[in-house]
Amino acid sequence: MVKARIAVIGAGLMGHGIAQVFALAGHEVSIHDSISANLDSAKARILANLKDLGDDSSAVERVRPTADLAAAVREADYVVEAVLEDLPLKQKLFAEIETHVRPGTILASNTSVIPITKIMEGLRDRSRALGTHWWNPPYLVPLVEVIGTQWTSPAAIDWTMALHKAAGKMPVHVKKDVPGFVGNRLQHALWREAVALVERGICDAETVDTVIKASFGRRLAVLGPLENADLVGTDLTLVANGKLGFKSGEGFRPWSAQAQAALRAKVLQHLKKARTADG
Repeated sequence: MVKARIAVIGAGLMGHGIAQVFALAGHEVSIHDSISANLDSAKARILANLKDLGDDSSAVERVRPTADLAAAVREADYVVEAVLEDLPLKQKLFAEIETHVRPGTILASNTSVIPITKIMEGLRDRSRALGTHWWNPPYLVPLVEVIGTQWTSPAAIDWTMALHKAAGKMPVHVKKDVPGFVGNRLQHALWREAVALVERGICDAETVDTVIKASFGRRLAVLGPLENADLVGTDLTLVANGKLGFKSGEGFRPWSAQAQAALRAKVLQHLKKARTADG
């Protein structure tokens, strides 16, 4: 991907990490924060992270802190906001940003709890606005959920997906702006059942955590729940359509013999590495 000019608004926990990822990928990054302490320490925190990870420390020179919001976003191709989870604050911020950016600049909000639709509904051009949900720490967790609204153009989604993929992230397209997007909905579903088990006296909290970490949790990094359903068989869910998973070559996803073998080998190798790590 052609190098882009990135503006990160918010230099706190998430913002400085997002700036780090884009700078390491070769992009020029301006970073802004209304809190001077956050802004003044941003480059030092990024440099410390780069050194700790053994990454190219010179990437920090592509990060330009600025206390002037207009200057930070004026020439940007892509603006990502990572300020406090405060809806009025985000709405006010994007209203101001829109007055300073070029017509083609994509505007993104990094939020995990506020609907993107609510944040962006007051903009004049909502077709270029979307959400990007990064996970903490942003320079170590691969996933970025790219959330479109009913107004977001396919071109804005495609460009944003390509930008993050080229920066070494694993972007996924969330097609509807629902509370919690995908990752948090799945995570909270597990939390709800975990709390219910303890609340009903079925087991204690330590048992819940042990069961997850010592069983299916070990596989989750390489075997998602729907892959697992296809692997063991979907006889009770998709049987009416003859989609039995590995057994029939298709379940939630199509599975060639080669794909089946590759997934089984991947899970096995992952579990072997986990056993070695346990000592």
